[in-house]
Amino acid sequence: MGFAKSRGLRSRQRRDRLRDLLRRGLLAASLLAALAPPLAAAGLQLPPIVQPPNQLHLVGKIVFAELVTPDLPAAERFYGGLFGWTFRGIDAGGTSYAEALSEGRSVGGMFQRSLPAGGHRQSAWLTYFSVRDVDAAAATSVKNGARLLFAPRSFPDRGREAVLADPEGAVFALLDSSSGDPPDYLSDPGQWIWSSLITPSPDTDVAFYQKIFGYEVFELPPEGSSRHFILASGGYARASVNSLPQSRPNAVPRWLDYVRVQDIAASAAKVAALGGRVLVPPRADGGGGRIALVADPMGAAFGLLEWPAAASGEAPK
Repeated sequence: MGFAKSRGLRSRQRRDRLRDLLRRGLLAASLLAALAPPLAAAGLQLPPIVQPPNQLHLVGKIVFAELVTPDLPAAERFYGGLFGWTFRGIDAGGTSYAEALSEGRSVGGMFQRSLPAGGHRQSAWLTYFSVRDVDAAAATSVKNGARLLFAPRSFPDRGREAVLADPEGAVFALLDSSSGDPPDYLSDPGQWIWSSLITPSPDTDVAFYQKIFGYEVFELPPEGSSRHFILASGGYARASVNSLPQSRPNAVPRWLDYVRVQDIAASAAKVAALGGRVLVPPRADGGGGRIALVADPMGAAFGLLEWPAAASGEAPK
């Protein structure tokens, strides 16, 4: 379905289809990162993202996330205390790397990268999209206005990946996973459940990501001057694209990834208690859940989403 044809949600049939895609998309989480990881480091032995391996390749799904941080032990203390994640150190060719696990299931990776003296100590999450041909997808991205930050590179157990900045500057990664992609399922608390792009030019970025991943695109009813789009593939809503809030016109375009929590007020309070910051306090979302935006002690922004299993309708914006 073309982008021009998908605007407006004019028919009841489209509204019903969008509700179903959104419901299924939030059940499809096993997601998941905007500093790029040190992909050029020699001897990296990155772990697979799926164990045991499978043959799934869900193009356009967000399948992994990696944190780049100047203080890996501090990041482990924060995320372990907040979500109960555990960590497994990986031989990364001299680079400090930890695999993060929730209830024994891999939810991401963490790189330690030292910043130049006097630099701002801020970490960031990098969001990985599934593709079948990283080189072709990277070339198409550049042709359509993206900047290539790290050229395609293969890692034996991880797969082939590349890091780019979209036309508005938001950083993202492409991954052809050697172990297949995580299947679509309802994420448990402590696991990634949704992703959202905040951008000054939603139309530009929606068209860009549709060209790269072949998304079906839905525009939700506007809220004042704010615009919201849903990107779907394979029968699932995968992510949203949203206008920068008027209150933050100079905010940096970025992908924000959300972790599912049981009690968002308690989780936000724990963020602050652990040394992080609450950027946007918990609030109700039109999709039936509650969301908040927070940052870890080193500055990496991410979202919290309290999402009841029975909820349906629109996805978080």
